[in-house]
Amino acid sequence: MGLIFDIKKFAVHDGPGIRTTVFLKGCPLACKWCHNPESIGNKPELSFTPSKCIGCGYCFSACPNDVHVKAGDEHSLHRDNCVVCGKCAIECHAEALQLIGREMTVDEVMDEVMKDAQFYETSQGGLTVSGGEPLSQYDFTHELLTRAKELGLHTCLDTSGLAPFERLAALAEVTDIFLYDLKETDPDRHIACTGVPLEPILDNLRALDAQGTATILRCPLVPGVNDTEQHLLGIAEIANSLTSLVRIDLQPYHPLGQSKNPRIGRTDELAGMAFPDDEVVVAWRNTIQAHTEVPVELQSGTEAST
Repeated sequence: MGLIFDIKKFAVHDGPGIRTTVFLKGCPLACKWCHNPESIGNKPELSFTPSKCIGCGYCFSACPNDVHVKAGDEHSLHRDNCVVCGKCAIECHAEALQLIGREMTVDEVMDEVMKDAQFYETSQGGLTVSGGEPLSQYDFTHELLTRAKELGLHTCLDTSGLAPFERLAALAEVTDIFLYDLKETDPDRHIACTGVPLEPILDNLRALDAQGTATILRCPLVPGVNDTEQHLLGIAEIANSLTSLVRIDLQPYHPLGQSKNPRIGRTDELAGMAFPDDEVVVAWRNTIQAHTEVPVELQSGTEAST
């Protein structure tokens, strides 16, 4: 069984062609800019959007632990009391309350994926496994990608690369392209931005490249956080050292996480930050492209800044 928090149909930013992207919960990184904060935890979470609440009161009677509190017209949660049983979400027909994360079998996931098989065939698309970090659910990810290959699908794996290399090597046998995150190229800044070391991630990237694994670098860029010239030149330098790299995808900051964080009881360190200006984004690309022959492309859309 895998813990899934979303299955996105007609994804066009997660590999070639039209794809279905399966998002798994659980991630060892804590990126300041994460626009899918609901993917970080490795257990189901309760999401609450107060603006959708219609005041019906069904959640109050459904909850066994007095999580829901009302003061005047304001409906809030005592999250410390919540055991994430989901009973309130079941009763919330306005969808102000939602349980994020559901267990699914490989068969159940592939049944959903194969509903769009005709679109994969005509667009050279397929399945992408993302997260969170799919390597946090390694056995499920390996089985899912294996099944997809058995069904003749093109496969992509979106990963931070933080795992024992043996796992990445095994997944390479059933993965056509790795979408490999490169979030910061300075070791100290990488820890500050993500909470994890850079060195094992780069070691795994180079080891994958040495065995001829096709890779796309995915580089989220956040104004004032990791858009330094040192990092931009570092991206180009790393790209120039790889022989199986397909391209570099730049992923400008997207503020989607700012609305998601409070829904699941998290704070957002970048609250108030807006989309970067177009001229800033173009300058990022031009700086990198001036120092490498590897194609540098810009991504847009909510899939773009993981």
